Amino acid sequence: MRQPELDERKRATLHAWTSFVEHGDAAEPLVRPEILSSWARSEAAIAPDVTAAPLADESETSSIWRDSPLQVAVERVESDLRRTAEDGDLVLAVTDPDTRVLWTYGGRVMRRKAEAVNFVAGGRWDEASVGTNALDLANRFSEPSMVFSAEHYAPIVHNWVCWAAPVVDPVSGRRLGVIDLSTTWDRTHPIGLATARVMARLIETALPHSAHHPSASGLGVVDDTADPGLVLTLLGTAEVRLDGQRLLLNRRQTEVLALLALHPEGLSLEQLHALVYGDQAVTFSTLKAEVSHLRSALGGQLSSRPYRLTMPVATDVEHVLALVRRGRVAAAVDSYGGDLLPGTNSPALAELGEYVAVAVREALLADPDPDAVLRYAERAPYDTAVVERCLAVLGDAPHPAKPLLKGRIAAARA
Repeated sequence: MRQPELDERKRATLHAWTSFVEHGDAAEPLVRPEILSSWARSEAAIAPDVTAAPLADESETSSIWRDSPLQVAVERVESDLRRTAEDGDLVLAVTDPDTRVLWTYGGRVMRRKAEAVNFVAGGRWDEASVGTNALDLANRFSEPSMVFSAEHYAPIVHNWVCWAAPVVDPVSGRRLGVIDLSTTWDRTHPIGLATARVMARLIETALPHSAHHPSASGLGVVDDTADPGLVLTLLGTAEVRLDGQRLLLNRRQTEVLALLALHPEGLSLEQLHALVYGDQAVTFSTLKAEVSHLRSALGGQLSSRPYRLTMPVATDVEHVLALVRRGRVAAAVDSYGGDLLPGTNSPALAELGEYVAVAVREALLADPDPDAVLRYAERAPYDTAVVERCLAVLGDAPHPAKPLLKGRIAAARA
């Protein structure tokens, strides 16, 4: 929109807001029905002179973020989110289903403006806390929403324009929260709402196993009643299932599929070739043939330019790392089947396998639960350091696992 049109739009929204605050129903013909209804709810809950959003408990917010599948998804696409914020001088926010902000990132100018009104992690941006805003409307009605200038109920954000879109688990339909893009009102652009939708889809495609398959346990065994989607078991043994049915793939096809599953944002032909083959003298046409076979096996759900899976995907790798991240060490060990695709000559998968193995081991060294250590020792029988660490923590205290732990050390040294 041209600046004169924006100026007029801002004046009109401020006139409507003033009419509502002073005369109530006089604003009815001046604003969208959903804004007027939201103003009415806001008026019953808060005073217009609210100075900032209330902040939830910091440790509680951190715990919710740590346990949310959104954390893993945002981490995977964070570079894209940050670039969007910086390029457009926006502030981006991701919330939980109660419209509590869990994560934000802002461009230089908007970051300061956001901090001034508690548009930060822990900020409560539900309607009852801070009045009409795009985050609450998108969350409330499960559809993208835009709120411009004085359409916000609280004057503290009358100089803002916000676009928000719900983030939903694409398999279960469970509402996870919203993503919001905000900037100053004079930077309003018609593409804002579409960008919010794109960012929401980007996060949804990056969601981990725990969001797509809440009923699965460790992904070690998947039966025909499993949730629809692609499930990859890569740790210890390799197995690929699509909608509960096992796919018969050769080793290289499994490696290509694993890399695509672990890069939900997509990979170019050159990137995929480097991750699969490293510096091996293998032609691009060989890789294209493997991808073509995979596309056929997946019913066409593998797009090109970039190569990207277009279905829900779950891997035991992501599941184990998510459990380690949340401090659920025993559960991580239960789900850790062993080395990632043992013997792989893909440099990227070999590096990832080392990362997963070290993450599980270090988590056990920090929290050596005896039963978890015994299960780990079955998969890594010569890693006596973890067993010794567990025995040292137990000290002289009696524990039924002690004889088994000592037996593990003796067997490894025999």
